[in-house]
Amino acid sequence: MRRAVEAVVPARMGVPFRWMLASSWTSNIGDGIALAAGPLLVASQTDSAFLVALAAMLQRLPWLLFGLWAGALADRLDRRRVVIVANVLRAIVVALLVVVIATGHVSIGIVLVAMLVMGTAEVFADTTSQTLLPMLVDKSDLGTGNARLQAGFLTANQLVGPPVGAALFAAGTAWPFLVQVVTALLAVLLIARMTLPAVPPPAEPTRIRQDIVEGLRWTWSNPPVRTLALVMLSFNITWAAPWGILVVYSLDHLRMGPVGFGLLTTAAAVGGLVGTALYGILERRFTLAALMKVCLSLEVLFHLVLALTETGWVAMVVLFVFGAYGFVWGTVSNTVRHRAVPTRFQGRVGSLYMMSLFGGIVVGNALGGVIAQQWGLTAPFWFGFVGAALTLALVWRQLAHIAHAEAD
Repeated sequence: MRRAVEAVVPARMGVPFRWMLASSWTSNIGDGIALAAGPLLVASQTDSAFLVALAAMLQRLPWLLFGLWAGALADRLDRRRVVIVANVLRAIVVALLVVVIATGHVSIGIVLVAMLVMGTAEVFADTTSQTLLPMLVDKSDLGTGNARLQAGFLTANQLVGPPVGAALFAAGTAWPFLVQVVTALLAVLLIARMTLPAVPPPAEPTRIRQDIVEGLRWTWSNPPVRTLALVMLSFNITWAAPWGILVVYSLDHLRMGPVGFGLLTTAAAVGGLVGTALYGILERRFTLAALMKVCLSLEVLFHLVLALTETGWVAMVVLFVFGAYGFVWGTVSNTVRHRAVPTRFQGRVGSLYMMSLFGGIVVGNALGGVIAQQWGLTAPFWFGFVGAALTLALVWRQLAHIAHAEAD
């Protein structure tokens, strides 16, 4: 299948990037509020642990069902318009949820359906949003751009949003979701101000299934991109296995209590802020390959230390370091992918990476629960240590090639 020659030449960081960044930060505030308010709403409607778990699964399931379709649509349609439409649909669904809450007609069934629909819209919005940065900035600025986006996610989504969402929910069940509607619409207005370079259309008309197959074939035939996707899948499995039982580990193994568990997650978030703040300095002083090797090596040690320690303050230090290198890794891996993938494939390859991310988390969480039940609370950390170490050993020599791959 022939396509037009790649013709998108992104500009230096400027006004369009700032509009996109402002939209991303604004959207993350609303998502962070929902991160706390959503589970609270589910818990207020049911005592069933199964339904609570189902609600969480329904937010991730759309990535596995529609991820490939979202990536293909991002590569064949006006990307800015896709993001706008998807976010408007999310705002409409949340607005309807506000109405049923305010009128007293809310039920667990309505909440579950709303979460599924919102999760589906999020797949299309987030998949397409990831394709915008390489169109707006030079390759030399991709690291800085990704770091600023990561900082917005960490600050707005992980630190500010959840406590605000919980406080708003305490003030009134509908309030956090009303604020989410406002932030979603504001994010749409901001990104509507942005202009994008034109993406060359296909030389010949294609069907969406053909586009999906083409994206899969291109990814598999590109060793650096393929290997990085497999690394993300493997490391997310080994990370999610112990992370899924972290609350029980902190309560029963470290005996830190509920406040101590909160301190662990806060330590990771603060470490993430430090990592994103230092990213520019790190990128100027070290190669991307060196940063990848250090981050993945620290991931191996992360599992080992938590498997051995029985002390809360040691775990807090480890979580702080984890947050720092974790967000550096996220920035580096996104930057590497953006550099290695042509503009016409950014949506499809990005959707594969997101499926690797969420698929790995789902598999890892399931494995972690089974392993902990059979062999104890530290067993998932030993599983993570061995699995991460083996994966790193297999890809160590390839990391330099992966880190500096360039789009054709």
